Amino acid sequence: MKVHVGINVTDLNQSIEFYSKVFNAEPVKVKEDYAKFLLEDPGLNFTLNLKDEVSGNQVGHFGFQVENREEVFQHKERLEKLGFFAREEMDVTCCYATQDKFWVTDPDGNEWEFFYTKADVESMKTDSSCCTPQPVKIEINNSSCCS
Repeated sequence: MKVHVGINVTDLNQSIEFYSKVFNAEPVKVKEDYAKFLLEDPGLNFTLNLKDEVSGNQVGHFGFQVENREEVFQHKERLEKLGFFAREEMDVTCCYATQDKFWVTDPDGNEWEFFYTKADVESMKTDSSCCTPQPVKIEINNSSCCS
């Protein structure tokens, strides 16, 4: 089983370049208005759909939960060497857990976190941007999705 996430992007080539670096993988399919990544670890079917306009971050955020703190730093170092700005948050309380994490933002404003959960906590108190309420924009799309 793979999770499927399809996001709208305004510059397909720029987004392919970003996600190829973040995922450390190349897309398995590229068309003039579409790209598809199939990742084994994590099991993910991730598609980019070219649109004329994308208004901000239409979701809260995306993320990768890793096995340990060292993996957080490995991914952070790898992406910084590729020129990304990584916003670091260590030992933060977020979404009922204490976590070490960092964030990168794609060309259309979608945020991705790489995080390690150190412990569960009973409070929703947040020191992180992950649980910060985001403005919600609802759009009705009558076209069918492709995967």
